[in-house]
Amino acid sequence: MGVTVREKVKGSGIWWIFINHKGYRTSKFVGKDKRSALAVAETVNASLVLGDLGILKDNKPSVKTFREYADLWISITVPATCKPSTERDYQGLLKNHILPCFGKMPVDKITRLTVKNFLMKKVKGGFAQSTITHMKNAVSGVLSLALDDEIIPANPAYSVGKIFKKQDAGPKIDPYSIDELASLLKVIQTDFSDHYPFFRTLSGTGMRFGEGLGLQWNDIDFESRFIMIQRGVSKGYEDSPKNGMGRKIDMDKELAKILKGLKHQRKLQALKNGWKEVPEWIFVKDNGIPYHESYLRRLFYRAIKKGNLRPIHVHDLRHTYATLRIANGDNIADVSKQLGHHSIAFTTSFYYHWKPGCNKSEVDAFGSLVSKKIINQK
Repeated sequence: MGVTVREKVKGSGIWWIFINHKGYRTSKFVGKDKRSALAVAETVNASLVLGDLGILKDNKPSVKTFREYADLWISITVPATCKPSTERDYQGLLKNHILPCFGKMPVDKITRLTVKNFLMKKVKGGFAQSTITHMKNAVSGVLSLALDDEIIPANPAYSVGKIFKKQDAGPKIDPYSIDELASLLKVIQTDFSDHYPFFRTLSGTGMRFGEGLGLQWNDIDFESRFIMIQRGVSKGYEDSPKNGMGRKIDMDKELAKILKGLKHQRKLQALKNGWKEVPEWIFVKDNGIPYHESYLRRLFYRAIKKGNLRPIHVHDLRHTYATLRIANGDNIADVSKQLGHHSIAFTTSFYYHWKPGCNKSEVDAFGSLVSKKIINQK
């Protein structure tokens, strides 16, 4: 509340006064002399204290609500800067969590503490850290429009301080051993044979679950034995791969044979059902429509239970692929490329503990070096 002096464009040398008085907001151009701007501000402030609202007569005491800026943000800013899947996530978070709390509030009434309390309640409610971070980003994105509109002096969603408990260092992954993986695939092959090609593809390439759902026959080169990852499917929607980049991955001879057999089976299905052509999607139901991810996830957990195996997540098949290859001594650069990581360094840091001898051979070599130096000492 009151009168402040600042540059509208930082570093421009052009000074303005900004007035915020009892719901009335306006700004006035002064000039290049900051001292003059400060003097004007002092005069205006004195007039307001005395009840002279003449300078505000053309300005309505109206501040937009959070919902009004949220509508602008989700309809204009987000589609222009985010992937469709991210846009859908933000829409859901706004509808179910953020607007019920902030929707009716004028944006100038939202404080840093308001935002922090909202996020802390979500932490207490058991929401995942990633989900709460998305909520914070959405609130911040909406309020950034109000900041650009010069309705608020700062974005209260910036730097809200500590929200989460300190996490244990290092990634938490739970891969299967080669024997556990073989047991799982055997159960699927025996009891859920129609879905064996899908889970054999995931476990044999390290691709993400959504990337497997998004595979089409045109993505496969059987002669050169590689698969092009060009899309992913999430919550029934097709999207570009994670990080927005496609990649080429290799497939082993056995997997190529399995997928060739599946394509032949699809041709027979097309003839039997009177389809004009084989469905473009690789993993489809008997009616040619792709499976929904929830169905395949449930089937995965049923197979684990049937095989009396320790429970893991579907994404752990990707970790299993990576750790087994690295533990086998395979080139980590090739593994990184197959996984689609942005750098070899990231792959190395993430799966460091599965490098063969990483905990023994290096320290043994160091110990030998020290011993030799001691022996050579005179």
